Order: sequence, then C-alpha cells, then structure tokens
Amino acid sequence: MSRGFALVVHFHLHDEKAAEGFDDLVSRTTPEIERHEPDTLAYVVHTVPDQPLTRVFYELYSNRAAFDFHGEQPHIKHFLAERVQYTSGVDVTFMQAESGKGPMHL
Repeated sequence: MSRGFALVVHFHLHDEKAAEGFDDLVSRTTPEIERHEPDTLAYVVHTVPDQPLTRVFYELYSNRAAFDFHGEQPHIKHFLAERVQYTSGVDVTFMQAESGKGPMHL
C-alpha cells in the first residue's frame, strides 16, 4: 500500500497586484498539471480568508518519483520562474501520511 508523497506550500504575496498576477499564473498552470501528470493525485490551491496575501497549496503525489516528474515539467519550471516576481516568501512542509482516509492509501 502506497502512502503517497505530500507537501503543503504557503506562498506569501507582495501586495494585491501581486496576488492578481500570481492567481493568473496559477490558473494557467493547474490545467497543465491535470492534463500531463496522472500521478499527481491532488493539487489544490487555497486562499486564506483572513490572510488575503497568502495562498496555500496542498499537493499529493502517488510517490516521490511522481513529485520529481512534476518538477521536471515545462509548465512547472515556468511557474517556478515566474512566481518569484509575486512572492515575498515561500514555506514548504513535506509530509508522510501515517493514517487516515483518502487517496494516500491507494
């Protein structure tokens, strides 16, 4: 049974204008993930109601190789290069599922 490979990423944005640009970049990137990454099990972007300049990504991959494949994709390389102009900081937490219900128990 695979427990998957997951991470949570907090993007801290410069200002409202940066948030608009970042959100546009995300809206152009996520369809490419859906189209080209079958082993990306979840890629969910969240806003934070009381933190309008924060975006939180939850990413779940079938395994570490799927995460590595994700990082090699042209749309992700483009996203990573472009996001720099919008962000004032990024916090990444890598996680290993230990129990629960969901796709990590495939």
